Amino acid sequence: MGVNTPRRGVFVVKSPVYFASLRAFSDKEATTEKVRRLFDVAGFSDLIAPQDKTAIKLHFGEVGSDGFISPVYVRQVVEKVRECKGLPFLTDTNTLYLGARSNAVEHIGTAILHGFDYAVAGAPVIIADGLNGKNIHKVNIGKKHFNDVSIAGDIAAADSMIVLSHFKGHIVSGFGGAIKNMAMGCAPPEGKRAQHNARPFTIPEKCTGCASCMKVCPKDAITVKKKKSVIDHELCIGCFECMHACPEHAIDIDWETEIPQFMERMVEYACGAMKGKEKKVGFMNFLIRITPDCDCFPFSDAPIVPDIGILASKDPVAIDAASFDLVNQQQGYRDSLLTTHHHPGEDKFTGVHVQTDGYRQVRYGEEIGMGRRKYELIRI
Repeated sequence: MGVNTPRRGVFVVKSPVYFASLRAFSDKEATTEKVRRLFDVAGFSDLIAPQDKTAIKLHFGEVGSDGFISPVYVRQVVEKVRECKGLPFLTDTNTLYLGARSNAVEHIGTAILHGFDYAVAGAPVIIADGLNGKNIHKVNIGKKHFNDVSIAGDIAAADSMIVLSHFKGHIVSGFGGAIKNMAMGCAPPEGKRAQHNARPFTIPEKCTGCASCMKVCPKDAITVKKKKSVIDHELCIGCFECMHACPEHAIDIDWETEIPQFMERMVEYACGAMKGKEKKVGFMNFLIRITPDCDCFPFSDAPIVPDIGILASKDPVAIDAASFDLVNQQQGYRDSLLTTHHHPGEDKFTGVHVQTDGYRQVRYGEEIGMGRRKYELIRI
């Protein structure tokens, strides 16, 4: 896989990443048609054998969020899988934090609320880690941080997988794309907890004792004492919900030591999600409504850059690298959470979350052999 390009007397192998812009001048250039064409040109039909139980991994969005991938686009992928005589199902896993996706009953209800029912999307919804997140399969990966990882049972059991990711920002990982979608999204709560090694702490001089953090903590790990929040690290699971909720930015984490490990742990989990499906996984990144934060939020903030298009590849590292570059090539919106780095070529994700290093996902993914960060962008 790839194209040999000479550079200083050596050949650099690049992974192909196919790109479709959102410009359209006829029905043949409709976005739905482009999704189908991307499936074809990226060679996804080679990944799916007849009767393959094919997981279509996506994020159904938290209640209140509207940045998730349209079920109309997902329907096109479902139909292409059926053309390959595969058996598609839409899937995600239960969340670590409390909310409308923390168990399969409410999770499926949220999916239906957002249009992911059979009538629209054309495939059943299966929450891959079961009713309460206990359907777990241990996968041996033998990496730096994990020898074994916990993957949702029904994703591990699937014969093939198409990963559909809404590319957007993230308060800790910088951005969320194909790698993060697999890492957190294919792990049950037990696996999510294992990735979240970082523990937040309170900055007393900023804390006003409003208790916003305490109200969202899923493990009752936060109390307010003498008008200051106190985090019990023995109870804390590192879900970062308190960081999101604090209006004073009085909760922080150790960006120097803990977050690099968190990023690497996340990438290793993504590797585990692919284990056993070598040459059976395809990826699409949707660079549409690129919000500053994750779709796990119960709201969607204004986009930080214009809509760009859709990418497809068999290489998760290359597709995230290409997505990162395409976002950063844009002129950023000033009337958004983007406070700096508005000009083309500047890192939009650190312009939103200054201490993040999203590209670390790409570097470490290449380091552990998940793919290549050098890519050839092929426009269709």
